[in-house]
Amino acid sequence: MNVVRVFPLILLAAALSACAGKPARSDAPVADTVVPATSTAPVDNAAGADAPAASVVADAPVPAAATPAPAVASQGASGNDAAATAPGGDDDFDALYGANGSTTSTAAYDPWEPFNRKVHGFNNAVDRGIARPLATAYTHVVPRFARTGVSNFFSNLRAPLTITNQLLQGRPADAWDSLGRFLMNSTLGVGGLFDPASKAMVPRRNEDFGQTLGAWGWRRSRYVELPFFGPRTVRDVFGLAGDIPLSPIRRIESDKYRIGLQGLQLVDTRAQLLAIDDLRDTAVDEYALVRDAWMQRRNYQIENDLRGKRERGSDDANSPIPVDAMPMPQWTN
Repeated sequence: MNVVRVFPLILLAAALSACAGKPARSDAPVADTVVPATSTAPVDNAAGADAPAASVVADAPVPAAATPAPAVASQGASGNDAAATAPGGDDDFDALYGANGSTTSTAAYDPWEPFNRKVHGFNNAVDRGIARPLATAYTHVVPRFARTGVSNFFSNLRAPLTITNQLLQGRPADAWDSLGRFLMNSTLGVGGLFDPASKAMVPRRNEDFGQTLGAWGWRRSRYVELPFFGPRTVRDVFGLAGDIPLSPIRRIESDKYRIGLQGLQLVDTRAQLLAIDDLRDTAVDEYALVRDAWMQRRNYQIENDLRGKRERGSDDANSPIPVDAMPMPQWTN
């Protein structure tokens, strides 16, 4: 493990943890239409002062911007050539927004909103100036089947990280499934370029240490957007430090190959999110849209980990819910 690369993340995590103890002051603008919260988020006992009291959370309004996702599905069917939604995506969508598209989650805990909005503006500037044009050119030049192979390859690389975190969460049966999927795709799938495991009905799951911390009890954590890294929570910042040692790409000694693979992953990740660009560009408050949708998706991933195996939905890598405000590679790969 390269200590020089991980040390800045540890410092950042420590700084965010220290700031978490300061009194929260929300400067968020009040939405024109709000939906009363119908559930109380559990108080974060594992993270100290990183979550407000339950009584405060119960009265928090939900911004109306948290329910625009039904329009994303139609965007994905347009000419933006996004990857098809994997089996189980409808179940994920219903679990988040309800069968009629209504949300039951509380407002995002975002006491650092003024800072986050500034970082979000920077990320969007980099996205529109560099990432989006590269992704658009990539989809025009590279055939669909080749792009699918690239996505499968990077997804397969995350298997060791997923398996480790499933074991840490006390889910050996899921870890066994993920190991079987990894072996099948690495051999029959020619190094992960093809995905025979999905045809064999082996579920695809993506786990990281941020989800493991959530499964261990750190359920609620304040939202923070980092330059280039995009949306995170304080919990997920600590999770990055736990995931990096399992990164297969970062173990490549040659800078030429390592940077090349990370660049290809960046473009591939951004290309998969082209379908939601129109929704983001026309949103009344694009920052609130991305924040609320990302937080709902993240909370669902953690809650999904706590369910029994039969009740657990499939993790949809092509979920219509925005994953990153500034789509970047999975830095833990």
